[in-house]
Amino acid sequence: MAVYTEVTDEALRAFLSEYAIGALVAFRGIAEGVENSNYALKTDAGDFILTLYERRVDPEELPYFLGLMDHMAARGLSCPVPVKGRDGRALRELAERPAAICTFLPGVWPRRVRVEHCGPLGDALAAMHDAAADFPMRRPNTLGPAGWAPLLDRCRGGAEPVPGLIAELDAALAAILSDWPSALPLGQIHADLFPDNVFFMGANGGPPVVSGLIDFYFACTDLLAYDVAVCLNAWCFEPDLAFNVTKARALLGAYRARRPLTQAEIAALPVLCRGAAIRFALTRLFDWANTPAGALVTRKDPMEYVRRLRFHLAATGPEAYGI
Repeated sequence: MAVYTEVTDEALRAFLSEYAIGALVAFRGIAEGVENSNYALKTDAGDFILTLYERRVDPEELPYFLGLMDHMAARGLSCPVPVKGRDGRALRELAERPAAICTFLPGVWPRRVRVEHCGPLGDALAAMHDAAADFPMRRPNTLGPAGWAPLLDRCRGGAEPVPGLIAELDAALAAILSDWPSALPLGQIHADLFPDNVFFMGANGGPPVVSGLIDFYFACTDLLAYDVAVCLNAWCFEPDLAFNVTKARALLGAYRARRPLTQAEIAALPVLCRGAAIRFALTRLFDWANTPAGALVTRKDPMEYVRRLRFHLAATGPEAYGI
């Protein structure tokens, strides 16, 4: 989440008049993330999230994202639900941007991931895949393997965080694409399930429980096991970027208890993890050089994912992930 587009009080009040969600009480920007402009919205009817869609989001794809959240929530998954206006539409326009309001989920995301978070996360990911299994719409993964080489090309000529990085990524990408699997189970995936997109609650010192999944604006139709690889990258490395195999076992064990992985998916884990690592290294590298001046947004270091990529390149099989 981030803020690129400012919204005036007058425009917001006019926008809210199209909904039956009460009068405005409070409104503030949310600075985390890199994609859309997001605001925490409080009315006398409750708390909501207002999103203005920016940059990489194609307005033609918004019915997929909003429809997917509606579909999964109807099947019991705890995720934001798009709020429909008085006219029955969830998608409209604010400050010359497509915009929507979604319900607010309780809970907090883990600033420091513990092993105790990884099992519930694995179960929630499998539950999401199950809840979306019969969603009828499809969306290609625009940041999947077909998009990595063009994205790397767009990073050439800019400042490299370390000398020789582009050449290193060139070699890694060629190897990843040559080994990329094709005949694995497909479905709707989140594709960006980082810790700040998973909310937890825990009562009276008990174990953390997932209270909801958020931010589905990278969701797409792709390999289900690729979503697992994204989570292994995002949840199972320590702050010093050492891989924690105990976290990986907890994540994979809980995921497999709800949705068993095929033998082909297990065998493909190393290359899927390499692909997930290079995807985030490339988008972070691009954003590092192209974030607009003055944007209220936190840029992320691409080298964090280059170092993850190096770990995965050295992995010789799925046993590196505790499986």
